[in-house]
Amino acid sequence: MCRGGPGELPNPGGDKPRPYTGYHKMATAYLSLGSNLGHREANIASALKMLGQEARILKVSSLYETEPVGYKDQPRFLNCVCSVETELAPQALLELVKTMEKNLGRKRTLRFGPRLIDIDILFYDDLILDSPDLVIPHPRLAERAFVLVPLKEIAPNLVHPLLGLTIEELPERIENPEEVCLYSESSSQ
Repeated sequence: MCRGGPGELPNPGGDKPRPYTGYHKMATAYLSLGSNLGHREANIASALKMLGQEARILKVSSLYETEPVGYKDQPRFLNCVCSVETELAPQALLELVKTMEKNLGRKRTLRFGPRLIDIDILFYDDLILDSPDLVIPHPRLAERAFVLVPLKEIAPNLVHPLLGLTIEELPERIENPEEVCLYSESSSQ
């Protein structure tokens, strides 16, 4: 269900807003990327390269090494966040990232388990969307330091459309944040 913002477009032929199609303008979306299997840096670089073939990448955060969340008995993750400009509607963007994950070798097994690549849509303009297979803003992003720290690097003044807080304000609200460290390849060897 779309509410407000780009979810409702004026309809010159009637009183009711048209359903959101995503094709009226370019949208800015924020995505998180993570990997904790194989060559983590290369996995994320490959995902960004694939993404750049379908959308214009605006900004990419630094890489951060983080503790796993949920299932703890697994390797540490590398994470980053990027912003993209896209003509794809939210559902089409979701299909794109799922296809990218599959093409990069992701196999869905244990929830919160290890993975070659994980790509999540965090924001899509200021859209609020709640459908069975896609929720925007991402429902757990305000609880995850591994998302907020890199997002704060590239978009500190971005306002969460449901919480009314900037990304810069959100990390201090996390009760038990996981460890998030700026990654350097030499520190991981």
